[in-house]
Amino acid sequence: MTIKHITILLLLMAVMPIRAQRDYTADSTAFVNAPWSTDTLDGFLYRSQHFMQRQVFNSNQYFSVLEIPSGSSVHLDFVADSVLTLVKDFATRHKALAAINGSYFDMRTGVPVCYLRIGGKELGENTPSTRDSVNRKYYQYATIRLLRNGRPRFLVPDSNRKAEQKLPDSNIMTAGPMLIHRGMDVPQRMDRRFVYGRHNRTAIGLKPDGTVVMVTADGRSPREAEGLSLPELTRVMRWLGCCDAVNLDGGGSTTMYVRNKGDEGVVNHPSDNGRFDTQGCRRVANAIVLVK
Repeated sequence: MTIKHITILLLLMAVMPIRAQRDYTADSTAFVNAPWSTDTLDGFLYRSQHFMQRQVFNSNQYFSVLEIPSGSSVHLDFVADSVLTLVKDFATRHKALAAINGSYFDMRTGVPVCYLRIGGKELGENTPSTRDSVNRKYYQYATIRLLRNGRPRFLVPDSNRKAEQKLPDSNIMTAGPMLIHRGMDVPQRMDRRFVYGRHNRTAIGLKPDGTVVMVTADGRSPREAEGLSLPELTRVMRWLGCCDAVNLDGGGSTTMYVRNKGDEGVVNHPSDNGRFDTQGCRRVANAIVLVK
Protein backbone atom coordinates (compact mmCIF):
# COMPACT_ATOMS: atom_id res chain seq x y z
CA MET A 1 0.00 0.00 0.00
CA THR A 2 1.39 3.40 -1.01
CA ILE A 3 1.60 6.51 1.20
CA LYS A 4 -1.23 8.02 -0.85
CA HIS A 5 -3.49 5.03 -0.17
CA ILE A 6 -2.65 5.10 3.56
CA THR A 7 -3.48 8.81 3.72
CA ILE A 8 -6.86 8.27 2.02
CA LEU A 9 -7.64 5.39 4.39
CA LEU A 10 -6.83 7.50 7.46
CA LEU A 11 -9.04 10.34 6.16
CA LEU A 12 -11.92 7.94 5.61
CA MET A 13 -11.52 6.52 9.13
CA ALA A 14 -11.52 10.04 10.55
CA VAL A 15 -14.88 10.92 9.04
CA MET A 16 -16.56 7.54 9.62
CA PRO A 17 -19.13 7.69 12.43
CA ILE A 18 -18.06 5.92 15.61
CA ARG A 19 -20.58 3.30 16.75
CA ALA A 20 -22.01 4.63 19.97
CA GLN A 21 -22.67 2.46 22.98
CA ARG A 22 -26.30 1.39 23.13
CA ASP A 23 -28.60 3.80 24.94
CA TYR A 24 -30.51 1.87 27.62
CA THR A 25 -32.83 4.74 28.55
CA ALA A 26 -35.85 3.09 26.95
CA ASP A 27 -35.04 -0.22 28.68
CA SER A 28 -34.72 1.39 32.10
CA THR A 29 -37.91 3.40 31.59
CA ALA A 30 -39.84 0.27 30.60
CA PHE A 31 -38.41 -1.63 33.58
CA VAL A 32 -39.10 1.01 36.21
CA ASN A 33 -42.51 2.11 34.92
CA ALA A 34 -43.90 -1.37 34.24
CA PRO A 35 -47.13 -2.40 36.03
CA TRP A 36 -45.32 -4.64 38.53
CA SER A 37 -47.44 -7.06 40.51
CA THR A 38 -46.68 -6.11 44.14
CA ASP A 39 -47.49 -7.84 47.44
CA THR A 40 -46.62 -6.30 50.79
CA LEU A 41 -46.03 -9.29 53.03
CA ASP A 42 -44.91 -9.79 56.62
CA GLY A 43 -41.81 -7.60 56.77
CA PHE A 44 -40.88 -7.65 53.10
CA LEU A 45 -42.09 -6.87 49.59
CA TYR A 46 -42.56 -9.34 46.74
CA ARG A 47 -42.80 -8.04 43.17
CA SER A 48 -42.92 -9.69 39.76
CA GLN A 49 -43.20 -8.59 36.15
CA HIS A 50 -43.34 -10.40 32.82
CA PHE A 51 -42.04 -8.34 29.87
CA MET A 52 -43.50 -9.81 26.68
CA GLN A 53 -43.00 -7.04 24.10
CA ARG A 54 -39.19 -7.26 23.94
CA GLN A 55 -39.08 -4.09 26.04
CA VAL A 56 -35.98 -4.93 28.07
CA PHE A 57 -32.68 -5.63 26.28
CA ASN A 58 -34.72 -6.32 23.14
CA SER A 59 -35.94 -9.56 24.71
CA ASN A 60 -38.76 -11.06 26.75
CA GLN A 61 -37.97 -11.38 30.46
CA TYR A 62 -39.56 -12.51 33.72
CA PHE A 63 -38.34 -10.98 36.98
CA SER A 64 -39.14 -11.83 40.59
CA VAL A 65 -37.93 -9.45 43.29
CA LEU A 66 -37.85 -9.53 47.10
CA GLU A 67 -37.13 -6.35 49.06
CA ILE A 68 -36.50 -6.36 52.81
CA PRO A 69 -36.49 -2.82 54.28
CA SER A 70 -33.75 -1.87 56.72
CA GLY A 71 -36.16 -1.66 59.65
CA SER A 72 -37.79 -5.04 59.03
CA SER A 73 -37.74 -7.81 61.63
CA VAL A 74 -37.06 -10.26 58.78
CA HIS A 75 -33.44 -11.38 58.51
CA LEU A 76 -31.35 -13.65 56.28
CA ASP A 77 -29.92 -17.07 57.06
CA PHE A 78 -27.66 -19.32 55.02
CA VAL A 79 -28.81 -22.95 54.95
CA ALA A 80 -27.23 -26.09 53.49
CA ASP A 81 -27.45 -29.86 53.53
CA SER A 82 -25.16 -32.77 52.78
CA VAL A 83 -27.57 -33.88 50.05
CA LEU A 84 -28.96 -31.77 47.22
CA THR A 85 -32.30 -30.25 48.22
CA LEU A 86 -35.05 -28.22 46.53
CA VAL A 87 -35.16 -24.55 47.53
CA LYS A 88 -38.81 -24.94 48.58
CA ASP A 89 -37.81 -27.82 50.88
CA PHE A 90 -35.03 -25.75 52.44
CA ALA A 91 -37.61 -23.02 53.02
CA THR A 92 -40.20 -25.35 54.55
CA ARG A 93 -37.64 -27.04 56.78
CA HIS A 94 -36.43 -23.71 58.17
CA LYS A 95 -39.93 -22.15 58.38
CA ALA A 96 -38.84 -19.44 55.96
CA LEU A 97 -41.03 -16.68 54.61
CA ALA A 98 -39.08 -16.68 51.34
CA ALA A 99 -35.89 -18.09 49.84
CA ILE A 100 -33.58 -18.10 46.85
CA ASN A 101 -30.89 -20.51 45.74
CA GLY A 102 -27.38 -19.78 47.00
CA SER A 103 -23.86 -20.36 45.73
CA TYR A 104 -22.17 -22.80 43.34
CA PHE A 105 -21.75 -26.53 43.95
CA ASP A 106 -20.63 -29.74 42.28
CA MET A 107 -23.77 -31.20 40.70
CA ARG A 108 -22.39 -34.74 40.95
CA THR A 109 -21.38 -34.69 44.61
CA GLY A 110 -23.37 -31.78 46.05
CA VAL A 111 -20.20 -30.35 47.59
CA PRO A 112 -19.90 -26.52 47.52
CA VAL A 113 -17.18 -25.20 45.22
CA CYS A 114 -17.12 -21.79 46.95
CA TYR A 115 -16.35 -20.92 50.55
CA LEU A 116 -19.31 -21.49 52.88
CA ARG A 117 -19.50 -21.06 56.65
CA ILE A 118 -22.75 -21.49 58.57
CA GLY A 119 -23.00 -21.08 62.34
CA GLY A 120 -19.22 -20.97 62.55
CA LYS A 121 -18.78 -24.31 60.77
CA GLU A 122 -16.92 -24.45 57.45
CA LEU A 123 -18.95 -26.43 54.93
CA GLY A 124 -17.20 -25.53 51.67
CA GLU A 125 -13.97 -24.08 50.33
CA ASN A 126 -12.99 -22.21 47.18
CA THR A 127 -11.91 -25.15 45.08
CA PRO A 128 -8.65 -24.70 43.12
CA SER A 129 -8.28 -24.87 39.37
CA THR A 130 -6.11 -27.53 37.79
CA ARG A 131 -3.37 -25.01 36.95
CA ASP A 132 -3.56 -22.61 39.91
CA SER A 133 -3.99 -23.89 43.46
CA VAL A 134 -3.47 -20.49 45.12
CA ASN A 135 -5.65 -17.89 43.38
CA ARG A 136 -9.44 -18.08 43.34
CA LYS A 137 -11.62 -18.71 40.30
CA TYR A 138 -13.59 -16.01 38.51
CA TYR A 139 -16.90 -16.90 40.17
CA GLN A 140 -15.36 -16.79 43.68
CA TYR A 141 -14.68 -13.03 43.75
CA ALA A 142 -17.61 -11.89 45.91
CA THR A 143 -18.15 -12.62 49.59
CA ILE A 144 -21.38 -12.15 51.54
CA ARG A 145 -21.01 -11.74 55.31
CA LEU A 146 -24.07 -11.92 57.53
CA LEU A 147 -23.90 -9.58 60.49
CA ARG A 148 -25.30 -10.67 63.85
CA ASN A 149 -28.62 -9.06 62.96
CA GLY A 150 -28.86 -11.18 59.82
CA ARG A 151 -28.21 -8.30 57.42
CA PRO A 152 -25.68 -8.85 54.61
CA ARG A 153 -22.48 -6.99 53.86
CA PHE A 154 -20.47 -7.50 50.67
CA LEU A 155 -16.75 -7.47 49.98
CA VAL A 156 -14.39 -8.28 47.14
CA PRO A 157 -12.02 -10.81 48.72
CA ASP A 158 -8.30 -11.14 48.37
CA SER A 159 -7.17 -13.17 45.36
CA ASN A 160 -5.90 -15.91 47.68
CA ARG A 161 -8.65 -18.51 47.63
CA LYS A 162 -8.32 -19.14 51.39
CA ALA A 163 -8.68 -15.50 52.44
CA GLU A 164 -12.19 -16.03 53.92
CA GLN A 165 -10.77 -18.30 56.59
CA LYS A 166 -9.44 -15.21 58.39
CA LEU A 167 -12.82 -13.47 58.58
CA PRO A 168 -14.44 -13.52 62.04
CA ASP A 169 -18.06 -13.81 60.91
CA SER A 170 -20.09 -16.90 61.78
CA ASN A 171 -21.95 -16.93 58.44
CA ILE A 172 -20.12 -16.39 55.14
CA MET A 173 -21.03 -17.29 51.58
CA THR A 174 -18.71 -16.71 48.62
CA ALA A 175 -20.09 -16.53 45.08
CA GLY A 176 -19.59 -14.13 42.23
CA PRO A 177 -18.64 -12.26 40.41
CA MET A 178 -19.36 -8.99 42.18
CA LEU A 179 -21.54 -6.84 39.94
CA ILE A 180 -21.60 -3.54 41.85
CA HIS A 181 -19.35 -2.58 44.77
CA ARG A 182 -19.66 0.63 46.78
CA GLY A 183 -21.68 2.24 44.03
CA MET A 184 -19.33 1.35 41.18
CA ASP A 185 -19.91 -1.23 38.44
CA VAL A 186 -17.31 -4.00 38.60
CA PRO A 187 -15.73 -4.72 35.16
CA GLN A 188 -16.49 -8.20 33.84
CA ARG A 189 -14.46 -10.63 31.70
CA MET A 190 -16.32 -10.37 28.39
CA ASP A 191 -14.23 -13.20 26.90
CA ARG A 192 -16.20 -15.71 28.99
CA ARG A 193 -19.50 -17.18 27.82
CA PHE A 194 -20.51 -17.40 31.48
CA VAL A 195 -20.46 -13.57 31.45
CA TYR A 196 -21.76 -12.55 28.02
CA GLY A 197 -24.22 -15.42 27.48
CA ARG A 198 -27.84 -15.07 28.52
CA HIS A 199 -28.91 -17.43 31.30
CA ASN A 200 -31.27 -17.64 34.25
CA ARG A 201 -29.73 -15.46 36.98
CA THR A 202 -30.01 -15.07 40.73
CA ALA A 203 -28.57 -12.05 42.54
CA ILE A 204 -28.57 -10.33 45.90
CA GLY A 205 -27.92 -6.66 46.53
CA LEU A 206 -28.11 -3.81 49.00
CA LYS A 207 -29.55 -0.32 48.61
CA PRO A 208 -27.90 2.72 50.24
CA ASP A 209 -30.70 2.84 52.85
CA GLY A 210 -30.00 -0.77 53.91
CA THR A 211 -32.83 -2.43 51.96
CA VAL A 212 -31.87 -5.94 50.87
CA VAL A 213 -32.81 -6.87 47.29
CA MET A 214 -33.03 -10.46 46.04
CA VAL A 215 -33.71 -11.12 42.36
CA THR A 216 -34.34 -13.99 39.98
CA ALA A 217 -34.44 -13.56 36.20
CA ASP A 218 -35.81 -16.57 34.35
CA GLY A 219 -34.15 -17.83 31.18
CA ARG A 220 -33.68 -20.57 28.58
CA SER A 221 -37.21 -20.00 27.29
CA PRO A 222 -36.74 -17.48 24.44
CA ARG A 223 -40.42 -16.85 23.78
CA GLU A 224 -41.15 -16.21 27.46
CA ALA A 225 -37.87 -15.33 29.19
CA GLU A 226 -34.52 -15.22 27.44
CA GLY A 227 -32.35 -14.61 30.50
CA LEU A 228 -29.58 -12.08 31.11
CA SER A 229 -25.88 -11.60 30.58
CA LEU A 230 -23.97 -10.40 33.63
CA PRO A 231 -23.70 -6.81 32.29
CA GLU A 232 -27.48 -6.86 31.80
CA LEU A 233 -27.97 -8.22 35.31
CA THR A 234 -25.80 -5.39 36.60
CA ARG A 235 -28.11 -2.86 34.95
CA VAL A 236 -31.16 -4.52 36.47
CA MET A 237 -29.63 -4.33 39.95
CA ARG A 238 -28.87 -0.65 39.35
CA TRP A 239 -32.44 0.00 38.19
CA LEU A 240 -33.56 -1.59 41.48
CA GLY A 241 -31.41 0.94 43.34
CA CYS A 242 -28.53 -1.26 44.53
CA CYS A 243 -25.13 0.15 45.50
CA ASP A 244 -23.76 -3.39 46.05
CA ALA A 245 -24.75 -6.53 44.15
CA VAL A 246 -23.50 -10.10 43.82
CA ASN A 247 -24.25 -12.72 41.18
CA LEU A 248 -25.18 -16.07 42.73
CA ASP A 249 -25.51 -19.50 41.14
CA GLY A 250 -27.84 -19.35 38.15
CA GLY A 251 -28.95 -21.44 35.20
CA GLY A 252 -31.16 -24.34 36.26
CA SER A 253 -30.49 -23.54 39.92
CA THR A 254 -32.31 -20.18 39.77
CA THR A 255 -35.33 -20.49 42.07
CA MET A 256 -37.38 -18.14 44.24
CA TYR A 257 -39.78 -19.31 46.94
CA VAL A 258 -42.41 -17.16 48.68
CA ARG A 259 -44.63 -18.80 51.27
CA ASN A 260 -48.29 -19.13 50.19
CA LYS A 261 -47.50 -17.85 46.69
CA GLY A 262 -47.05 -19.53 43.33
CA ASP A 263 -47.03 -23.32 43.09
CA GLU A 264 -46.05 -24.73 46.49
CA GLY A 265 -44.22 -21.45 47.03
CA VAL A 266 -42.24 -21.45 43.75
CA VAL A 267 -42.91 -18.10 42.09
CA ASN A 268 -40.45 -18.08 39.19
CA HIS A 269 -39.95 -20.55 36.34
CA PRO A 270 -36.99 -22.90 36.95
CA SER A 271 -35.80 -24.34 33.66
CA ASP A 272 -34.52 -27.87 34.27
CA ASN A 273 -37.63 -29.46 32.71
CA GLY A 274 -37.35 -27.34 29.56
CA ARG A 275 -40.79 -25.77 30.07
CA PHE A 276 -41.90 -22.34 31.25
CA ASP A 277 -43.63 -23.46 34.44
CA THR A 278 -42.84 -23.98 38.13
CA GLN A 279 -42.01 -27.68 37.89
CA GLY A 280 -38.41 -27.54 36.64
CA CYS A 281 -36.77 -27.01 40.04
CA ARG A 282 -33.20 -28.20 40.51
CA ARG A 283 -31.92 -29.59 43.78
CA VAL A 284 -29.17 -27.37 45.18
CA ALA A 285 -26.55 -27.54 47.91
CA ASN A 286 -27.44 -24.34 49.77
CA ALA A 287 -29.88 -21.46 49.86
CA ILE A 288 -30.55 -18.05 51.39
CA VAL A 289 -33.75 -17.90 53.43
CA LEU A 290 -35.80 -15.09 54.97
CA VAL A 291 -36.94 -15.77 58.52
CA LYS A 292 -38.39 -13.86 61.47
